[in-house]
Amino acid sequence: MVSTCDSNSANLNKGNVEEEPHVLAVDDNLVDRKLVEKLLKNSSCKVTTAENGLRALEYLGLLDGKKSSVNNALKVNMIITDYCMPGMNGYELLKKIKESSIMKDVPVVIMSSENVPTRINKCLEEGAQMFMLKPLKCSDVKKLRCQLMQCRG
Repeated sequence: MVSTCDSNSANLNKGNVEEEPHVLAVDDNLVDRKLVEKLLKNSSCKVTTAENGLRALEYLGLLDGKKSSVNNALKVNMIITDYCMPGMNGYELLKKIKESSIMKDVPVVIMSSENVPTRINKCLEEGAQMFMLKPLKCSDVKKLRCQLMQCRG
């Protein structure tokens, strides 16, 4: 699987680090987080990971009462988050991001191992760019990469 990704993504970026899209990947499961990170990096993306919604908000400078630089937020081109996480689920994270004036236009992709149509519709209605089933595959990352290029262009 990885070799397919590597060979197909090598031409996407031609090694220009400045052009690498930056994705914030949020998942409480370490294995899933590492898989998403590896797939995205193989597709020439810069990846920052967070283990939960609060850490993601902290990184983005959106945590209530926390003074944080908006520099990180301005550098993120897409957020991909798990739906089921303790504390703050992916839907709640999506709502916080879409309420933010600096982050509302950044595409958010929700992923879940559970195919629940009402949950999927709720996330899409709230502004999610896409809903993907876990585990992510190489073909899913290609779709994400296409979304990233459309959103940046």
